[in-house]
Amino acid sequence: MGFGIKSNVIRNKIEPPLVFYIWNMKAEQQAIIRNTIDFVKETLADAEGGHDWWHIRRVWKVARHIAEREEVDPFVVELGALLHDIADAKFHDGDESVGPKVARAFLETQGVEEEITGHVENIIKYISFKGGNHSAAFHSKELAVVQDADRLDALGAIGIARTFNYGGFRNRALYDPNIPPKLNMTKEEYKKNAAPTINHFYEKLLLLKDRMNTDTGRKMAERRHRFMEQYLEEFYREWEGEN
Repeated sequence: MGFGIKSNVIRNKIEPPLVFYIWNMKAEQQAIIRNTIDFVKETLADAEGGHDWWHIRRVWKVARHIAEREEVDPFVVELGALLHDIADAKFHDGDESVGPKVARAFLETQGVEEEITGHVENIIKYISFKGGNHSAAFHSKELAVVQDADRLDALGAIGIARTFNYGGFRNRALYDPNIPPKLNMTKEEYKKNAAPTINHFYEKLLLLKDRMNTDTGRKMAERRHRFMEQYLEEFYREWEGEN
């Protein structure tokens, strides 16, 4: 089992059938969730590795975990989690209207009622960090859950992997000691920022722990945050050629 590599840390787990992840919902809601999974997989088949189906799957699973401990509509949470990055603005010339439009068009084909469709649209519109220095015009418990799940995927080992994957995708430097992180950026400054990848830890990732919405999200963020701090300590040691 594994990949033929000598290591004590090997995991080669086959993805279990998705049916086991679906809560006790009405049959029509279960069908819509399955159709949404297929739609997302197809739409994001060629997506950048940090924003692909596997990112969606992780956020979806964590959102479900958090939602089980909150008083929320699980159907809205699942749809919001599955569709939250269906057309991320950073891959569409910064156009933040594409994702909500794509999600709405799909949900209309599924006969989802307007109240739920509008709610999912708003989750997609307001989930992103975007520098963290702006007030959202929409709030809901379901958004809080999906936002925490999405932020958790930007933390810890996965968060580190996604950050460097995207930095490579954009051909950004790993680190430049002469370019300090920019804190307190506006939304537009954050969107246009092309600093070295290490700066992103200080401009976003290390800020997320204290911006979680739910108790469960905060608890989960603690361990992942500590892991990133340990990683940075090791990174700087190795950068300087220390033993």
